[in-house]
Amino acid sequence: MTGTAGLAGQAGRAVPAGPRPVICPSCGREAGPQDNFCEGCRAELIPAVVSGDPPGAARACAFCPAAPVTADGYCESCGRKTAARQDRTELDLGALAGVTDRGLRHYRNEDAMALATAESALGPAAVAVVCDGVSTSQRPDEASLAAAQAAVRVLLAAVRTGQDLAGASRQAVSAAQDAVAGLHTSGGAPGTDPPSATFVSAVLGPADVVLCWLGDSRAYWLGDGSGPPSGARQLTTDDSLASEMVAAGLVSAAGALALPEAHVVTGWVGADSGTEPHIAAFEPPGPGVLLLCSDGLWNYQAEAGRLAGLALPRALADPLGAARALVQFALDAGGSDNVTAVLAPFPPAAGRPPRSGGEPHR
Repeated sequence: MTGTAGLAGQAGRAVPAGPRPVICPSCGREAGPQDNFCEGCRAELIPAVVSGDPPGAARACAFCPAAPVTADGYCESCGRKTAARQDRTELDLGALAGVTDRGLRHYRNEDAMALATAESALGPAAVAVVCDGVSTSQRPDEASLAAAQAAVRVLLAAVRTGQDLAGASRQAVSAAQDAVAGLHTSGGAPGTDPPSATFVSAVLGPADVVLCWLGDSRAYWLGDGSGPPSGARQLTTDDSLASEMVAAGLVSAAGALALPEAHVVTGWVGADSGTEPHIAAFEPPGPGVLLLCSDGLWNYQAEAGRLAGLALPRALADPLGAARALVQFALDAGGSDNVTAVLAPFPPAAGRPPRSGGEPHR
């Protein structure tokens, strides 16, 4: 599906709490609730945060720990590209939070997430992007990170300036495409495609949510736990061979997950992507929680109602704690892939300076 699709519910929505003053994390000056930059020092009051190690972080080869690693990240013993990413990263902006983990069977984390909050003319807003590097492509860990970084910048700027969010979502995907395509180098490992990643983004405003996606990273509406589990729903449709087979009536949804081709994607960001991004506007029926995740989570539980049961009601007041619980569920179920879960309560609340941290893999 392409273009703008409506997924709207018609019930009334809760009115967000009144705006609170913002304190500049750089100079301590108080700013107005509509300010995104400090008038004193021009620092960004609540910048986007992205998973992954900061530039220049030490690297080590997962296969040859004692071997030296070159400046551009290649092991001098086995020649493999080493990960510059933390095995696990937790990001908490209060209004939304996320956790990404390497899992139990991969030697690096090829998922990435980017989170941001802002004050728009209509009230508080939240932005989230989740990307999953395609493992059969070159530099998938860098592809997902580059895509998330590029996209969140475009979406955050659009929120702050009141741009059309459907158009901004297309621009965000275009920026992600360019960032990932720029990673491509000749001489990649035999049998690998140019760098690529799946993509899903969400912009939450006081009235609705604008979604954009390519690939099989997903968005779910979980509700607030007060109604039946059937109120939870999957908001995105996968670009994958399995999804196409289900749509054609060749296999059931449950049977598709067991196929070897279950996670072969037919849409992605990066070079040679011929699929247009999907864009949908979702009007929640009331307060609740939005979940963005990679297939490392939904592969173990794809049903929206059961995901809601794992996350609610905790996610309403403690999105970081609930994201941790979802990731732990996937690890306990086998952890065969990288896993990322981002939870954003709706309607969004005012953000706060980021709290983030990485933990060594168990």
